[in-house]
Amino acid sequence: MIFKQVNPKPHIKSRIIATLIDYAIFSVFSVIYIIAFDDDPEPGRATVNGLPALVPVLLWFVYFPLLESINSTTPGHDICKLKVVGLKGQKISFGQAFKRRICDFIDLGLYGLPALICVAKTEKHQRIGDLWAGTLVVKKEDVEETEVTF
Repeated sequence: MIFKQVNPKPHIKSRIIATLIDYAIFSVFSVIYIIAFDDDPEPGRATVNGLPALVPVLLWFVYFPLLESINSTTPGHDICKLKVVGLKGQKISFGQAFKRRICDFIDLGLYGLPALICVAKTEKHQRIGDLWAGTLVVKKEDVEETEVTF
């Protein structure tokens, strides 16, 4: 039997860089999609209407919650060697990933100040989405595994 103990650290710089990378990737794909499927004939104004306008929203669901629930990481977090785990170091569910990501609008609003304050002031260095979802953002060395045999 393997027991995991998580000793989370803030990793504020890595978390900021990971978030910037992730949202840059998401934004680039969204902008390319909007330009490719532009409905507005006026130059300089790109819009997508109707059902095709849902594609960037669906992309958000695939990119953030789905990748985190499958891989415990997104490309930005992976580059920064971060992963998302449950409070006891276990893999997170889609529901947990969705909860933490739906709070991005609160956490990242006001230039990320709510997230920075929460990460700095909470015991386990969690942002608002992590507190609600019961998750932690850690590096591999933050999780200690101990194997016990009977």
